[in-house]
Amino acid sequence: MRQDLHDALERLSRLENMDALSSGVLDIKESLEVEHVVFHAVNHSGDQYVSATYSDAWQKHYRAEDLTRIDPVVKASRTAIRPVNWNKLDWSSKAARSFLADATDAGVGSQGLSVPARGPQGQFAILTVSHTAEAGAWDRRVEEMMDDLQYLTQFINGRALELYGPREEPAVPTLSPRESEVLAQLALGKSRPQAADALGISEHTLRVYIESARLKLGARNTIHAVAKGVFLGLVAV
Repeated sequence: MRQDLHDALERLSRLENMDALSSGVLDIKESLEVEHVVFHAVNHSGDQYVSATYSDAWQKHYRAEDLTRIDPVVKASRTAIRPVNWNKLDWSSKAARSFLADATDAGVGSQGLSVPARGPQGQFAILTVSHTAEAGAWDRRVEEMMDDLQYLTQFINGRALELYGPREEPAVPTLSPRESEVLAQLALGKSRPQAADALGISEHTLRVYIESARLKLGARNTIHAVAKGVFLGLVAV
């Protein structure tokens, strides 16, 4: 990790409250040489914290129009396990294209990467960086930054958990080790036969574990169970 990023992390480690986190986000923006950086965290109670280098006008517009409804980045990041590269998303709908045009006009940048992080009791956060680079140049830049960004995301989210942790202990479902292993195999993109083979069990037994986990999590279907298990920190991937 470059010295300037190391210094930024050192300053983040000394922050005493969430209000001071915005200065840390600005440090990261300058160190990574990107157009913008956003850290968005939601705890289990639904309390949100956002620190962004976007213009005040864009942030007010985004909140006033409730643009999370149509923002493809938000939709993808809510259930993502791995970093979300904006240029790999589906921007084909009229609403998405209009949103991207408005965001670009506001200086957000047409390229971006959003790295999700999850904590205990359903806590969730995203660290996003954006830029105006062309797609090919951005992909190369992402490769250069990826390791640092993933580390930064976990580090900043850890500080957020320390500074604004849960206010109460919610009832969190529990999964057996085998149920967690089964959902983890599916979260990695394996088919049911592949997951069963990897775990050395029959497909019938795999289905039993999936259904048991689904019921415990109150999930609508298997995909929902996997996403919810990962979100709650019950499935390691």
